[in-house]
Amino acid sequence: GWERRWVRWPDFRLPTDRADAADAFREAWERCADERVELACAGGRGRTGTALACIAVLDGVPAARAVAYVREHYSPHAVETPWQRRFVARWTPPTGPA
Repeated sequence: GWERRWVRWPDFRLPTDRADAADAFREAWERCADERVELACAGGRGRTGTALACIAVLDGVPAARAVAYVREHYSPHAVETPWQRRFVARWTPPTGPA
């Protein structure tokens, strides 16, 4: 079957457990080097775009540019709410071993 991981994240909001979300972002980023990784939410814009923007930061995109990067390369409607944009702008990847 298809391995999956759920992050508690209400629609139009932020992750309920930010440490779990950060761990999921890092896991997706590490796994995509060698395998296909799918990120999805109900609409594919707000939460998905926010997660993609945080993963872009892990990959070296400056946090201040990450939302624009995702909108350019994924969807112009990605990262829907002001608090999602702020979350990305303030997000710094956790340090230390995954």
